[in-house]
Order: sequence, then structure tokens, then C-alpha cells
Amino acid sequence: MRLALDEARAAVRGGDVPVGAVVLAPDGRTVLAAGHNEREATGDPTAHAEVLAIRRAATELGEWRLAGCTLVVTLEPCTMCAGALQQSRVDRVVYGARDEKAGAAGSLWDVVRDRRLNHRPEVIEGVLAGECARLLTDFFRTR
Repeated sequence: MRLALDEARAAVRGGDVPVGAVVLAPDGRTVLAAGHNEREATGDPTAHAEVLAIRRAATELGEWRLAGCTLVVTLEPCTMCAGALQQSRVDRVVYGARDEKAGAAGSLWDVVRDRRLNHRPEVIEGVLAGECARLLTDFFRTR
């Protein structure tokens, strides 16, 4: 999560909402890819930290299936990102702060654990939640 927080801070430097993500290899130690929000920087509404990290990890592996991998992200994924997680076959999602307004991993929706889908990653929430939430609160307080 500390690496994801570093990514989130990079998003702020680019004028974006501070969300950072890291994809870990099946060994749980090797970082395959990282990303932070780049919507403002690129003008791309899909440039969320999770989507960018997933894309980069798939490129690194040469495979769209990220079986065995873990995505660590500072904020609970939205519906788009939850769908990308489900589609990429990530085994585990670890997030920091809950997103009561748009969260899709248990808060507002629970896309990733919907029993109607063919893949449901494990969800671990609340890792360094206070630090992740504080980064977001500080960012929006200045806006």
C-alpha cells in the first residue's frame, strides 16, 4: 500500500485526484506495474489508477489474464475499475479507503463479488485506510 500511496502522490503533482495502484505478481512481492489517476493529464476518462496498472501489468506479462495477481489501490474501485478487475481475472483486490459515493467493492455496489459473474476476486479492505483517506481529504479541501 505504501507504493500505491506514492503513486497517489504522483497523481496530485499532475493535478489529478490522488489515487494510486500497484499490481503484484503471484509471488506477492514483485511489482508488475503501477499507475495513478491521469484523467486530467491525458483527458482520458478511463485513465483511472487501477485501469492503467492493469493494462501495464498485462503488457508486462504478455497476457490479459492476471490470474494469481493482486491489485493494491488506495481507494475502493469504482464500477468501471471493478469491471476491469473482474475481466482481468485478478485474484485479490486490496484497498485502503472506502468510497461511499462510488465504491463498487462493497460500499455502494459489490461488482467484484457478484455471484452472477464467473470470476470473483478476494477483497481485503481498510489497509492504511486513514492515510489513504487523509490524502484524498487534503486534496479536496484545497479545491
